[in-house]
Order: sequence, then C-alpha cells, then structure tokens
Amino acid sequence: MELGISTFGEVSPDGKAGKAVNAHRRMKEMLEEVKLADEVGLDVFAMGEHHRPDFIISAPEVMLAAAAAITKNIKLSSAVTVLSSADPVRTFQGFASLDLLSDGRAEIMAGRGSFIESFPLFGYDLGDYDELFIEKLDLLMRINESEKVNWKGTHRAAIPGLGVYPRPLQEALPIWLAVGGTPASAVRAGNLQLPMALAILGGNMKQYVPFVDLYKQSWAEAGHDASKLQLAINTHFYLADNSNQAADELYPSYIAMMNRIGRERGWGAMGRPQYDQLRSAQSPLIAGSPQEAIDKILYMHELFGNTRYLAHMVTGSIPHEKIMHSIEIYGTVVAPAVRKALGH
Repeated sequence: MELGISTFGEVSPDGKAGKAVNAHRRMKEMLEEVKLADEVGLDVFAMGEHHRPDFIISAPEVMLAAAAAITKNIKLSSAVTVLSSADPVRTFQGFASLDLLSDGRAEIMAGRGSFIESFPLFGYDLGDYDELFIEKLDLLMRINESEKVNWKGTHRAAIPGLGVYPRPLQEALPIWLAVGGTPASAVRAGNLQLPMALAILGGNMKQYVPFVDLYKQSWAEAGHDASKLQLAINTHFYLADNSNQAADELYPSYIAMMNRIGRERGWGAMGRPQYDQLRSAQSPLIAGSPQEAIDKILYMHELFGNTRYLAHMVTGSIPHEKIMHSIEIYGTVVAPAVRKALGH
C-alpha cells in the first residue's frame, strides 16, 4: 500500500492586493514539507485546487513543478483538479509538462471539488454541474489515450483531429477519480477502469464499505482485470509524540476550519466532544500517537483493501516545525510499521 500526504495549502489570508507575506511564507513551507516527505520515503504528495482566501493552491501543477525540482522519488499529484471548471487540454498539458520535469512522477486526481467558487469565477453554470464533469472527464481521457484528438461536446469547442502537446514521459498519465460518497461516482470509476480516491471526513468508517464494494463490483462487471484495481482512502491527519499532545495541538486549528466551512454550508457547530468522537478507533480522523496512526491505517486497509492511504495534513495555526515533525514521524515510524504489517 502506498502512503502519502495531501494538502490544500491552508493560509491566513493577507487581505490585500500586494505584499502577500503569509502566502509567500506558506508557499515556502509547502516546498519544505514535500521535500521532507520525499526524504523520509513517503510515496505520494498531493495538492488540492481551490479558489478561496483560506487555501493557497489555485494552480496545483505550478506548485508540483516546483516540488519536482527538489524531490527525487515521490509521486506528485493534484488532490483535486476541479475538472468541471477547467479546460481538459490545458490540464493535460500542465500535468504532461510536470511529468517531463519530474522524470515520470505526475498524476492527476480529477473531481468536482468540494467547493463551488471556481464555477462563477470561470463563467460556468452550476446547473451544468454533473454534465460538465462527465464531458470534461471524457475529453481528458481521450487526450491521455491519443496524441491526435477528434472530439465534440456541448460545453467546449470541438477538437477536429488536432494534436495535444507535450506528451508525458509515462505511457499515459495516471488519472484518479476523486469521490465523496455519491454511488454514481463509484460506478463511473469502476466502469471507466479509473483508480478511485475516497475522502472520509466523518461518521463510522464501516458505513463506507458498501460504497467501496459498489466500486469493486462495477469494476468487475465491466470486465476489468481485478489485479489492476486501485483505491485510495483520504482522511484528516496530524501526529505528535503522544496521543494527548497531538489531540490538543490539532484541536484549535481543526475546529476553526470545520466550523468556518460548516457556517457556509449550514452544518451544526463542532466542539470537543464531536472532535474526540472523530478520533475514536472506528472514525476517520487520525490525530494521535504513531501507534494510533498505525492501528487506524491498518484498520482502514482491513475494511477497504485500499492500495493507497493519503494523510490530509490540517495545518491551520500549528507551527511549521510541528507539521514537519508530524511528517517525519509518519515517514520514519508509521510508514515502515504499516509496510511491515502488510508484508511490503
């Protein structure tokens, strides 16, 4: 099982047009994080696209290209590329360029995204939410399969047998489908033979087993090779030397983030009881000691048979040196123990 990290690049908004000091510092910190993740032997580092003041990554392939120059082995992915409001040609070109720069380490994680700011920003109608994604995913896959593309859709100009360049170093770019729990998404990923990445942010993890089973069933019914099925599980994550320290250090930032987003979406306020419940053995939040992380990652694998685990780093107001320590523990203590337990 591959073990990696994802981030949205949380930042304290500078709130002004120029001299974005916080943004500048956070960019530098993220490069230090991915460099360390590579050095401690983690498998994947993924950066998610957003168009909000509290998340800094709006162009993942630009940040990942910078990461490519200072890393050697780690795979570099988006998490996610908001494909519904992107142009698949430019998306492919950006990640093909990243693939060439990184000696074949680029991946695309395509999804609708968990926020909708990009739709009005780029002139798309939310009423076309599903149709946009289906059509653009089809085009992206066509480009990935063939140098010359002959394609016609509804929401983008047709491509009459034109070439799309550059081509990647890999035979084809790995394209993962990021999902949040909609059954149709699991069926689509299985039918299209796409690796699926499932974010689990709340509830009891067992409740997602039927969803994963639907993906596996759709994969099998479409006649795809079972040995090629890939599944990633993504949960929020923070480690410290002991359980109480990790819980207490993460709590202010985690609650601030979840309640900020919750107010936008009409969720009820979250407090310490809900937070502690999310940290329980069968719930998804990993915020504890190295052994607690090992146990929970292995529990997820037992439930889902996933081939990848992505630890989504919640940074907030946590000092950068503590985030770096969390990554170091993950790579040097947790990852080796998980690999040993799984016979890797």
